[in-house]
Amino acid sequence: MFATARAVVCLSLWLSVCQVRGAYIPAEMNETIQGLLQHYTIPIKERFNQKPVFSHEALNGQMEGKRVFIGGVLETYEKLIGQMLKQQPTPTPQTAGSTERPASAGDANVRKGLNYILKKVKELKKHHYKEQEKLLQELKALEHIKLDNRVVQSKALRELLWLYEEASSLNDEIELRRRRRRRRRQARRVKTHPRA
Repeated sequence: MFATARAVVCLSLWLSVCQVRGAYIPAEMNETIQGLLQHYTIPIKERFNQKPVFSHEALNGQMEGKRVFIGGVLETYEKLIGQMLKQQPTPTPQTAGSTERPASAGDANVRKGLNYILKKVKELKKHHYKEQEKLLQELKALEHIKLDNRVVQSKALRELLWLYEEASSLNDEIELRRRRRRRRRQARRVKTHPRA
């Protein structure tokens, strides 16, 4: 009897946590993704192969790092869904010499669903990840620096001093913020739980 009651409580708790976690996902978006998954079916062996497309490890770090990572993931989703849309048959009438498959009603639903999901991703990125998008663009620009160029090498050496100083002080600043937060939490505990 106790085991059954405990199982019911655990199940209720689990369902409430799942419900809260999914509170940000609009019902229409959830339904659209479920419909798209009917079109983009893959074998169960591949679906559950423990190799996610996007690593979950990056979400275990500091908040700033998580936000930059998610900004990059949203940008990748934008490109991925754009590619999926390009691969869909276009809704044009079939001509006599055309070898392309004409778009069906199912294809139109897939296209509509992909456009809806793309719109939601763009909105999320625009309203909550503007700063991260800018940072990602700046990081991508670093890939194009001509490392074998003598002018670049000389200028980079000159800039290293201030950049090194900035990087060192930034690390100290983060540690200082951590200590301040810890002190505030301790001070709140002392105020709420005074010693008898």
